Amino acid sequence: MRHIIAATDGSPGANRALDLAVRMAKTGGCELTILTIGGTIPGAELRRIAAADGDLSETLVESANQILERARKRAQRLGMTVKLQIEWGDPAETIIDTARRENADMLVVGRRGRGRLSAMLLGSVSQKLASLAPCPVLVVP
Repeated sequence: MRHIIAATDGSPGANRALDLAVRMAKTGGCELTILTIGGTIPGAELRRIAAADGDLSETLVESANQILERARKRAQRLGMTVKLQIEWGDPAETIIDTARRENADMLVVGRRGRGRLSAMLLGSVSQKLASLAPCPVLVVP
């Protein structure tokens, strides 16, 4: 294995997945890319941030950057240097496209994220990834 992609939305489940991806990449000597999909923050939080900032596009980029910066710090605490990446679009489709384009050997994701229906749906993104990804997918509870 040469390249692992850990997808994160900053949620607790994604953080558990990230920690495991970091340990796996470090142990295996793999490259680790931390990926977030911009624009997937909940509506109420988006409105709050946009009201304070005033520019929705800048708000979305800033939110994605904050998620990646927190993830980078988590990885650094575990002794790993990582590549950070923001993509835009439908989360499952975009993660799959990125895995193909980047020739990922594995995707690591949390079971459930911060989406509006996360309490009702049991990880629709992780289910799509497990079914459609071009590489193995590790879903971390």
